[in-house]
Amino acid sequence: MMGGGSDLDEAFRWLCTKANGGDFLILRARGDDDYNKYVNGLCKLNSVATLVIPDRKSALDPAVAGIIRHAEAIFVAGGDQALYVNGWRTSPIHDAINDHVAAGKPLGGTSAGLAIQGEYIYTSMNDADDGQNLSSTMALANPYHLQVALARDFLKVPHLQNLITDSHFTKRDRLGRSLVFLARIVQDGWSQNPREIAIDEKSAVLVEPDGKATIVGLGKGAYFIQVKNPAAVCKENVPLTFLDISTYHGPTGAHFDLETWSGIGGESYSLSVENGVVRSNRRDSAVY
Repeated sequence: MMGGGSDLDEAFRWLCTKANGGDFLILRARGDDDYNKYVNGLCKLNSVATLVIPDRKSALDPAVAGIIRHAEAIFVAGGDQALYVNGWRTSPIHDAINDHVAAGKPLGGTSAGLAIQGEYIYTSMNDADDGQNLSSTMALANPYHLQVALARDFLKVPHLQNLITDSHFTKRDRLGRSLVFLARIVQDGWSQNPREIAIDEKSAVLVEPDGKATIVGLGKGAYFIQVKNPAAVCKENVPLTFLDISTYHGPTGAHFDLETWSGIGGESYSLSVENGVVRSNRRDSAVY
C-alpha cells in the first residue's frame, strides 16, 4: 500500500516477489502503460502488462475479467478512486479482483489504488462541481459537506476490513478530513470502532499474509488511527468535536501488526478535535 508521490522501488520489488515470477498486471481507469517499463526494470517476471478500463462498458466485458484472472499479482495505479468504485462495482472485473484476493494472491496500489483497498472508501476526490478538492478545513467545519462522500464494501481485503485508507497524508494535510471520515462512519451507523491506515507520500506499508506490516520509504511513514468513542458533535454545518482518538505513527523501519493493532518502532498518542480544531497530547503538540 503506497501513499502516492514517487513510486518506491523497494515496494515494487517486494510485490514482485509475491508474484513468484508470474504475470504482473497494472490496472487503471486512465493513463498509459508507462509502469510496464518501470516494473520490468526492477523484477524478473513472466510478463508485465497494463489494462486500462476507462468506462462501464469495458468493465462489463468478460474478456477483460479473464485477463485479470490470469494475473499472479495486481497493482492498481493512482488517479481518482471514484472512477474505480463507480465504474467497476458489480461488474465481472470487480468479481475477478475480489476472487484474486480471496485466492491469496498479492494486491498493491498507490494513491487512488490504495484508497479502494479498505472496507470504507472516500469517493469524491475530483468530482466537486466547483472543482475544489475536499480539504481538512472544509470537512472539519462541516462533517456533512457535500464532498464528504463515503462508500463501502468494494474490495474484501484481509486485515483491511472495518477501516478506511488514505494517501498523500501529511503532504496534503489530510488528517482533519480523515478524522471526519471516521466520525461519519460511526455517526452513520456503519461501525462503532472504525480504523484508518493513512500513508504519507513516498512511503508504503507492506502487509504480509498474517497481517504483520513493515513501513518503508522516504516519506513520513504511516498513521494507524482507531476510534474509541463516537464524536461528541457530528452534525451538518457544525464544526466537529471528536475526543480521545487513538493514533500510532510508524516511521520508516517501524512494524505494525494489523491483527493486534499494535506497533514497534513508532509512537503512540491521542488526538482530539474540539470545535473543528485538531490537537494532540504529544509533548511537542504536533498532530503529525
